[in-house]
Amino acid sequence: MSASGHPSGLEATFLENRERLLRFFAARGAGESAEDMLHEVWLKISAAQTGPISSPMSYLFRTADLLMIDRYRSARQAEKREKDWVDATGGAVPGVSDAPSPDRAIIARQQARMVAETLAALGERQSAIFRRHRVDGIPQRQVAEEFGVSLSTVENDLRSAYRALARLKEKIDEE
Repeated sequence: MSASGHPSGLEATFLENRERLLRFFAARGAGESAEDMLHEVWLKISAAQTGPISSPMSYLFRTADLLMIDRYRSARQAEKREKDWVDATGGAVPGVSDAPSPDRAIIARQQARMVAETLAALGERQSAIFRRHRVDGIPQRQVAEEFGVSLSTVENDLRSAYRALARLKEKIDEE
């Protein structure tokens, strides 16, 4: 950002070509994750300490392409881990319940209640936005339209929720 608070350089190029980058992700199979991946590109370029870039569009498309590659590799690794786990454990054991023990069920209910309380403490809108995006899987842009707020408001509300839940996780891990 420039001293006047307006985007400059790479950020300005990103903002001018936002829809083009979104189409790039959609064309490469990002589906409903395209908006989230676009946000990741924004986070990367806004945090990067780069000098002048001779070809900003090439830089942005390369960043987007690398994110798609990372996403593909991550999905493949997750599938492989799941397959290896099923192969190693043989899946469900006949005659043995897959249900958690009563102690684990009680702990899970307590932690779910703590999460609900943490989200409720954020406020009704932030809690609802978090649920629509993370639980219901609704893209951020659609959530913004549903709530009649800007995309940046949705992003800020999600960041607040993530911070609150991270603090809760640290608290639970300490116990």
